[in-house]
Amino acid sequence: MKRICILAMLLAVVVPAKAQEELTLSDIMDGVQQWAQENLDTNFLNSLPEVDEQQVQKFFRDIEQRFQGEYVVDLAPLKQAAIAILPLLESHEETQPFVPWLKSQLDYLDVAEEFTFSNPPPKVEPGQLPKTIPNPPAQKEREIWVKKVADRPWPLEARKYVTQLKPIFASQKVPPELVWVAEVESSFDPRAKSPAGAAGLFQLMPATAKRFGLSTWPFDERFKPEPSANASAQYLKFLHDKFKDWRLTLAAYNAGEGTVQRLLDKYKTKKYDDIATHLPAETQMYVPKVEAILQRREGVKLAEL
Repeated sequence: MKRICILAMLLAVVVPAKAQEELTLSDIMDGVQQWAQENLDTNFLNSLPEVDEQQVQKFFRDIEQRFQGEYVVDLAPLKQAAIAILPLLESHEETQPFVPWLKSQLDYLDVAEEFTFSNPPPKVEPGQLPKTIPNPPAQKEREIWVKKVADRPWPLEARKYVTQLKPIFASQKVPPELVWVAEVESSFDPRAKSPAGAAGLFQLMPATAKRFGLSTWPFDERFKPEPSANASAQYLKFLHDKFKDWRLTLAAYNAGEGTVQRLLDKYKTKKYDDIATHLPAETQMYVPKVEAILQRREGVKLAEL
């Protein structure tokens, strides 16, 4: 039970890293058990409090409702829990690869909290249920993220990898500036892992990695910067060929191409802004964050690529 507990704690404080594969609750539970068996040592597990199965299942119900749901503000209450768990992850070698991933997710929790403070819930009329704070429109999100990263220095490893990996993106006929996706995904830490199964600089899921020529066993090529960049560039090109728009491409990279296509069909549109507030909460912030990083690092706008 303790083995399931720690990953439940991890997942309960962060947004799922990638929706490149459609996951059911059962899939996640199975993955939790496998990950815990492979990654956590006995001493670490013994240091954790007991949590019964009912509580663990509640964690996962909350994950599905909160992270796969539409509302950005639902992420705000997770911030303090994420901050609290970081030292725990940093103090154990087995869980250190999750640290850069979780740190990158903290940006989303920060922005969700800021949005909550600046947009109080609508007034509740007598006899009515409380209303959820509506999601910020796409343009507002873009403005928020430009301010968020305006003074942010380069990640420590970026100077090494940006120069190295830009030619790989160019060779796949993808704008080389999109190498900065790695800052949003992993802060340019090639060791980064997520509990959902994504790994490497570009946080590729196993199925996506294999789809674009990477091996995940016996040696996982997602942790190698150049093969990972090559697979990521191929995937971005595939998505752009499909959606003909970089915002939709990035949304599909994060939420899954099926999710994006269903929303486009539902709202009878081909424009990102028309579906932005209906995307999963992480994706609503992921796309404008990438845009803001590109503007900060390269001085270019996503629409100009």
